[in-house]
Amino acid sequence: MEKTNVYSLTRIALFATITGVLAFVSIPLPFSPVPVTAQSFGAMLAGLLLGPREGALSQLLYVLLGAAGMPIFAGNASGLGVLAGPTGGYLWGFAAGAYVIGLMAQKRANAKPPGTGLSVLACVVGGVVVVYVLGILQLSLTTRLPLGKAIIAGALPFIPGDLLKACIAGLAGPRLRAALRASHTHPGI
Repeated sequence: MEKTNVYSLTRIALFATITGVLAFVSIPLPFSPVPVTAQSFGAMLAGLLLGPREGALSQLLYVLLGAAGMPIFAGNASGLGVLAGPTGGYLWGFAAGAYVIGLMAQKRANAKPPGTGLSVLACVVGGVVVVYVLGILQLSLTTRLPLGKAIIAGALPFIPGDLLKACIAGLAGPRLRAALRASHTHPGI
C-alpha cells in the first residue's frame, strides 16, 4: 500500500475515533429522544480537515462501527436499531454534513490567511442544516411526530450549542488544516 493511502486511511480512522469519543459527551433531555452530544463537532472537523471524500468516509466508518456493535453512539449505544431509530438520521447526517463542509471549505483551503468565515459558514450549512434536515426527517418518521413537533424536539434545543460548535470548528479548522498539511509534507517534524 502506498504511503499516501496509509496516511489517508489513518486520517479517516482517526476522525471516526474522534467522533466516537465525542459521543461520550452525551446529555439526555427529558423532552426529546435526541440527546445533547459533541459528535457533530467531530463531523465538522472531519469535513474541514479531511475534505469532502475523506471527511464523509470517516463519518461513514464511525456509523458502520457503531452499527456493527461497537458502543460508540451517544449513551454507549450501538447496533442497527439505533440507525433505524429516532436518532439515526443525525448519524447519517454526520457523513452528509462532513461532505458538504469539505466541499465548501475546499474553496479556501489554500488561501492566505485561512478562510475562517467560509469555514464557519461551511460548518453551519453542513454540520447544522444538513444534519438537522436528515435527523428531523427520520425523527418525525420513526416517532410519527408531525414535522413541526419534530423540529421543536429535534432541533430548537440544540441550535445554540451547535452554532457554538460550528464557530469553534470554523475558527480552529483552517489553522489545524495548515498544521496537518505541514506535518504530512514534513513527517519528521
